[in-house]
Amino acid sequence: MLTTYSSLALFLTLCAGLAALLVILSLILQGKSPDKEKTSIYECGFNPFQNPGQPFSIRFFLIALLFLIFDLEISFLFPWVFTLFQDSLITLWVCLFLGILTWGLVYEWVKGALDWE
Repeated sequence: MLTTYSSLALFLTLCAGLAALLVILSLILQGKSPDKEKTSIYECGFNPFQNPGQPFSIRFFLIALLFLIFDLEISFLFPWVFTLFQDSLITLWVCLFLGILTWGLVYEWVKGALDWE
């Protein structure tokens, strides 16, 4: 049992170390040539028609946030597949979790968070 977890810890350590090494190497080896054109806004070869810093509708942010929350909650259901046909206490917890998820969706719907107007 310990060897399973130690190999997982070794794998995660190597992945984190490789990621850190690549970030450090990219920071060291990057070319530094500041240029006005590199920092200007590029919009299909034309100068921008409007100020790019315009505010946008908060509805886009709200829908994206709701999508991320429910998508993350659905990803918690993937481990349940391994115990799907076993009669255990896990099934009760998953049903409770799905009930809370459904209640959250109905709550957002009733509050009007899913309405676009």
